[in-house]
Amino acid sequence: MARGYNRVVLMGNLARDPDVRFTPSKQKVARITVAIGRQWKNKATGELQSHTDFVNVVAWSFLADLCERYLKKGRPVLVEGRISVRDFDDVKTGQHRWVTEVVADNIVLLSSGRRDDEGQTGYSSDQGGQSSYRQPSSDAVTPGDMGSLREEEGFVDEFPLDFSEMNGEGPGDVDIPF
Repeated sequence: MARGYNRVVLMGNLARDPDVRFTPSKQKVARITVAIGRQWKNKATGELQSHTDFVNVVAWSFLADLCERYLKKGRPVLVEGRISVRDFDDVKTGQHRWVTEVVADNIVLLSSGRRDDEGQTGYSSDQGGQSSYRQPSSDAVTPGDMGSLREEEGFVDEFPLDFSEMNGEGPGDVDIPF
């Protein structure tokens, strides 16, 4: 049988606070629901319509701890993971039930709830239970940093390029020969 590909990336807001529990083997598990809204224009009436999907997500161990500590209803979040389909017999009704959910491999907090927070923080966990922390990344280099980079010993390239040194020629002023 050929190997398949099962990858999911969701971005939305938490529909409710995380439900954190422990399995009989003392493993922490968090269940969250991500609300993902979408809008479209009705072709017949031209009216703007919207719909919200609610996707169940399961996070284990370290990611469950992250959910418990930092996630609250309404917070924006990005979830990477895989779709899981499982079945069970409902003890209360005696019916056989099927559940489709996303098992999280990575959760990125899109804001801290404070107004001054612009960074993103991400946590990921591999299948072996190992966890890692991903620092917020910033590719932007401030003009003050550019000068200090050029003055460092061993720095020979002209990059990152400071456009103020181009005598008025910006990146859009270059002639393209075609």
